[in-house]
Formats: sequence, structure tokens, C-alpha cells
Amino acid sequence: MMKSFDEFQSFGKDGFEAYVASSKALTNGFQAIAQEAADYSRKAFEKGSAAFEKLQASKSLDKVLEAQQAFAKESYESLVAQMTKLNEMYIATAKDAFKPFEASMAAFGVKAPK
Repeated sequence: MMKSFDEFQSFGKDGFEAYVASSKALTNGFQAIAQEAADYSRKAFEKGSAAFEKLQASKSLDKVLEAQQAFAKESYESLVAQMTKLNEMYIATAKDAFKPFEASMAAFGVKAPK
């Protein structure tokens, strides 16, 4: 009887420690994601302002269209790259948050996601 109580107590302690480690990993991951999003927003605003100034300085309609098309293409490519990066950061955060639970989940026959 005493052995099973000790095992139960140990399981509870291990679960709590895994929860704390997982919460820390989530917090760190979400902070990194928020910082990345803020940096991207700042850079996008700066690029948009620079493009607007370039459009204002253009003397002909051809130059305006050329500058606008270049800005649109660069903005699209930048957005796709940023979304890919954020996706990878979310996946890494989820994996880091699950790591503390892997050992206890393995005891129940649950395998870690790839």
C-alpha cells in the first residue's frame, strides 16, 4: 500500500514539474513569436513609408506603376516568408512544450508527434 502511495505522489510531482516546464516553453515561444511579429510590422511600415515617398517623387505614370508593382511584389514575398517563419516558430514552440510530457506519455504508450 505504501509503495503505491509513493508512486502516486511521485507521478503527481513529475506531472507538476512537466507542467511548469511546458508552461515556461510556451511562454518563451510566444514571446519570441510576438517579438518577431512586432519586428516584421515595424519593417513593413518602414518599407511602406519609403514606397509612398518614392511614389510621390515619381514624375510620370509609368514610374508610379513601376514603383507600385515592385512594392507589391516585394510585400507579397516578404509576407509569405514571414508566415513561413512564424509557422516554423509555432511548430517549434509546440514541440518544446510537449517535451516535458514525453516520458510520462510514453508510459501510456503515446508516441511524440514528429
